[in-house]
Amino acid sequence: MAAGALGVRLLLWMGGTVPLPPPPEVTAAVRKVEVTNDAKQGDGFQLTFAIARGTTEFDLLDGGTLDAFNRVVIAVVMGVVPEVLIDGVITHHQITPSNEPGASTFTVTGKDVSLMLDLEEKNAEFPNQPDFLIVSQILASYAQYGLVPMTMPTTDVPIMLQRVPRQAETDLRFVQKLAERNGFVFYVEPMTFGVNNAYFGPETHLGAPQPALSLNMGPSTNVESLDFSLDAMAPVSSAGSMLDPTSMSAISVPSVPSLRVPPLSSSPTEARRTVLLRQSANESASRASASAAAVASNAPDSVTGNGRLDAARYGNVLRARKLVGVRGAGASYDGMYYVRRVTHQIEPQRSSYKQTFTLSREGTGALVPMVVP
Repeated sequence: MAAGALGVRLLLWMGGTVPLPPPPEVTAAVRKVEVTNDAKQGDGFQLTFAIARGTTEFDLLDGGTLDAFNRVVIAVVMGVVPEVLIDGVITHHQITPSNEPGASTFTVTGKDVSLMLDLEEKNAEFPNQPDFLIVSQILASYAQYGLVPMTMPTTDVPIMLQRVPRQAETDLRFVQKLAERNGFVFYVEPMTFGVNNAYFGPETHLGAPQPALSLNMGPSTNVESLDFSLDAMAPVSSAGSMLDPTSMSAISVPSVPSLRVPPLSSSPTEARRTVLLRQSANESASRASASAAAVASNAPDSVTGNGRLDAARYGNVLRARKLVGVRGAGASYDGMYYVRRVTHQIEPQRSSYKQTFTLSREGTGALVPMVVP
């Protein structure tokens, strides 16, 4: 399906365990596509189809292409290489009849394939296993959904006589809990059609930045809007103590900086709030240190930017969970940012591809003298 005036093509694959190109009548009925990639909340999608007067939702459902829990892969092509936006699963149907000719719609909504980890609550124990090995073991049982585990090592190795990690929730909730207590993130992100990176580790600010977002730069301006805010209450530090088993004396647990590396601003916002590590007295040194790192890492960034762009003018697909440069916003807010959230809004019939986005970093001021256009 093409939005020819923009040089943008929309690609849809649908089906059971293995998604395939859908029948032509399904792609022809697409009126709007919305995909949200969110670094914290996960990814989701919504497809809106037109229904001709006198038909029902069963005309589109005929053949089972849009059945609940079928997989949906949505990609766009700007140039040559497809950019897969989401590999998801259908979870919801909605039909909206209308008295106006051609105005009736059928909408399907879904989430990324990490949803498949959230279907069954389990009780399990993982004695003598660090958190990252537990996560690798859990993810290995979901290979049929194209999950390729990428787990970063955790520092604490529990000893069975002291602590046994226990699961009493779904696999997804358990993995998310393990990520939070280590100051890590967990997300599933498509690598290509049917293959997904399941990442468990610190939020990383490495990698080549995306083309810069430019404003107030005349013909070089490529965003429709972009504003910034600073929340001085966002960062936090930690305080606590643990018990030395040899001397039986209390030892302070030092506050640990965020695991988000490298930093993106020259003037990080100072943490004014302090969180007490209330369980540190019962924890090992490595577990207490990980808890302190988690406090700083799980706190939101102080500087946030929200904006909107036209993908055709930008010339690229802005992706979440990657870096992007900003220029033209002034000395305090120019520089590199982490793209925290992107919503892709595509209307093939109108040849429209818009993106709304949220950026963040830990403070003001750029660390680099200029960003790559």
